[in-house]
Amino acid sequence: MASSNPNGVSAFEDVPGAAEVPVYAVMAAFSKDPSPVKLNLVFGVYRAEDGKPHVLNVVRRAERLLIENMSANKEYLPIAGLAEFNKLSAKLVFGADSPAITENRVTTVQCVSGCGSLRIGAEFLAKHYHQHIVYLPQPTYGNHPNFFLAAGHTLKTYRYYDPTTHGLDFQGLLEDLSCASSGAIVLLQACGHNPTGVDPTFEQWEQIRQLIRLKGLLPFFDCAYQGFVSGNLDMDAQSIRIFVADGGECLVAQSYSKIMGIYAERVGALSIVCKTADVASRVNSQLKLVIRPMHSSPPIHGAAIVATILKDREMVTEWTVELKAMVDRIIKLRQQLYDALHDRGTPGDWSHITRQVGLYTFSGLNEEQVALMMKEYHIYMSSDGRINVAGLSEKTVPYLAGAIHAAVTCMR
Repeated sequence: MASSNPNGVSAFEDVPGAAEVPVYAVMAAFSKDPSPVKLNLVFGVYRAEDGKPHVLNVVRRAERLLIENMSANKEYLPIAGLAEFNKLSAKLVFGADSPAITENRVTTVQCVSGCGSLRIGAEFLAKHYHQHIVYLPQPTYGNHPNFFLAAGHTLKTYRYYDPTTHGLDFQGLLEDLSCASSGAIVLLQACGHNPTGVDPTFEQWEQIRQLIRLKGLLPFFDCAYQGFVSGNLDMDAQSIRIFVADGGECLVAQSYSKIMGIYAERVGALSIVCKTADVASRVNSQLKLVIRPMHSSPPIHGAAIVATILKDREMVTEWTVELKAMVDRIIKLRQQLYDALHDRGTPGDWSHITRQVGLYTFSGLNEEQVALMMKEYHIYMSSDGRINVAGLSEKTVPYLAGAIHAAVTCMR
């Protein structure tokens, strides 16, 4: 077949090869590893005790109801997505009795998971907000910078994690945000901070709120783990709700991937809390113009699953019971890992494993120790030492503890 280029040279000849995204490179290495004892602690996904993906019973029940609904169709959704899903998502994160909702100051659009919600929010801010400086916590989720850089924002960081205490560098956080330029955008993780598993206390959140409002900064929340930290949906949304209660504005990106175990459905929402209903209406009109050239119309199935569950009180109860069971299991695994390291006399203080929350523990292992564990023990994790606790089981905890002990002992 003749080439479309008369000279026989590819039109893409000058396209350079790109390095694989690090976390996906680790995943690829794991999939190729033939070892029967290999352990995957990389991706932030929940695994059952047998190590297999876990589908919630309430999700299966919702899907059966959707299949049996003969009046359902597969027509395109509106640009803003499934209206019922948007309404229920806003109530879930802000509270059904939130003044912002009752006063119509919230506009919500369905997006393609949390990533899509952050990307749409970043693009909207680039087009319609006067300040293009975004402060990210250091460290943060590896994809966070990409959403804002792609929209043309300038990135800065604020201190968040203290490696000496394996906890929050609260003073550093306050100092850095105190120096932020007026109007700057501040990305905040609502709960279950990725990758550290370190969250501010409620009292610290209140101080953060006061500083952000005093400086005139714009908070943008990434809410990927509501209910997945404490097992209580309302408690895990408190950081957001105190910012809404003061009457100020904020953005919230929601994801249902982890909290309903529907990762591949890519279900998310972006909500913007505005000063007035009129502003919210105009913001909604512009969000549609941002979405139109991106994904144009979101997929229906995942949003329909969420809406089916959230609109039924009995199904919400069933969901929260399953959610709490997953959280309790993660907490139990944290304790088992700490106990196993303590019993071995592994050098160092490992109490941060039980202090940290959510899916992850920022173990404190360095790159060399992580590399050794991968090579010698076939244990795969992020190079920064982040461990997905939900990837463990009672059977694999001792194996991991033994590998950590060996790595720390020989590479101190």
